[in-house]
Amino acid sequence: MSLSVTGRHAIITGGGSGINLAFARKLLSRGCSVLIGDLGLRPEAQELLKQYPHDPSTLPSAARPVAIFRKTDVTSWPQLSALTRAAEAAFPQVDIVVPGAGIFEPRWSSFWNPPRSPTNPDSPSRDDAEGEPGHYAVLDINLTHPIRLSQLAIAHWTSRRIPGSLLVVGSMAGYVHGIGSPLYFASKHGVHGFVRSLGPLRDTVGIRTAAIAPGAVNTPMWSGDPDKKKMMNADDIAASAEDVADAMLELLENPQYGDGTILEATAKGTRVVPAFNAPPPDVEDGGISEYEAGVARRWEKKITEEGLKV
Repeated sequence: MSLSVTGRHAIITGGGSGINLAFARKLLSRGCSVLIGDLGLRPEAQELLKQYPHDPSTLPSAARPVAIFRKTDVTSWPQLSALTRAAEAAFPQVDIVVPGAGIFEPRWSSFWNPPRSPTNPDSPSRDDAEGEPGHYAVLDINLTHPIRLSQLAIAHWTSRRIPGSLLVVGSMAGYVHGIGSPLYFASKHGVHGFVRSLGPLRDTVGIRTAAIAPGAVNTPMWSGDPDKKKMMNADDIAASAEDVADAMLELLENPQYGDGTILEATAKGTRVVPAFNAPPPDVEDGGISEYEAGVARRWEKKITEEGLKV
């Protein structure tokens, strides 16, 4: 029996662009209302809100789903709590939570660009070398935010004794590795371990957990980043945000999933990634291997010639 999203209500972080915007559009087209939490909205996301306007005096329905935006910095725990409360105020209940916001190791939070310090004054990093406690924004956004938002979601469901679906945006990087982007790989390995650990909730309290694991996807994360465009043109990436959104919908609606499932999604199709002894992903023409090889060459040359400055 399919677990239809029609008439449901969802929170999606990072829904202002890319994969999460495509998924928000997919849910709305199926009659599922959506609250988007993000720092801002791309023009196409603004248009989506206009297509599905929210009237606070009327409850959303399957026939009249709504799209709502709340500006949210996912690194802020108070703002994640406020996002959850906003959904509880706007919807009869929250059925689906998608911690989707993420970044792909930009120069301003990269292992190979350590935080700025007296001995490393020219670093582009915005991470704080003197922070108490210290932190990397990549881990705050990609790993800590999904964990905290999941806690808030599980509290919502268990306190009301209702089922729910937690769908985390992971990555193929969660089971491969590379020297070029170690913080990103670490964050996605952590996300996948977290999702698998929550798998038993499906059969104990009816809370389904899963992660989508795309490879490289043609989104503004690539096309809008000059550094990444130097390494690989976004047009060379085969997978689209819509491909991944289709797989995410399958994760929600197919009852065989939800017990900590990791579902790989590429332009070639999908596969469930086994917890142990998984065969390697088919990354030919997928984009990520070509990009990672280029980044690795760049950083290996720099470290060999200059060393790492901190």
